Amino acid sequence: MVEEIITHSAEETIRWGREFAKRLRAPILVLLTGDLGTGKTTLTKGIVSGLGAANEDEVTSPTFTLVHVYGKPAKVYHADLYRIESFHDFETLGMEDMFAKPSVAILEWSERFPLQSPWPQVRIRLEHFGGDARRIIVL
Repeated sequence: MVEEIITHSAEETIRWGREFAKRLRAPILVLLTGDLGTGKTTLTKGIVSGLGAANEDEVTSPTFTLVHVYGKPAKVYHADLYRIESFHDFETLGMEDMFAKPSVAILEWSERFPLQSPWPQVRIRLEHFGGDARRIIVL
């Protein structure tokens, strides 16, 4: 069943992410897609916070580090595949650690690399909806 939500601010997107986190049970892949600036990291702030792995202000985009890990022991992996161009690039991420124990893995730009995983997946597409509004589509 497709679910569609419209948020009107970053705060609202974070708040929805916190609520959405209550539905997640490890192991699961949360696959985020959307153009630059549609709120993928903002949504992730809410999800990570809602899972109790970190405060939302500790969650930042992993564009240059590629993978952030939140929680002790690791509860949430947050990866950005925007700069991934080949399988070799993907292998260098060290994501095998992510699959070693059940966790929540949030992957931005998930469409950039086809992942095979036995874990359940939830796909979320974010879209600009005018001004600060965002359309969040859970597929």
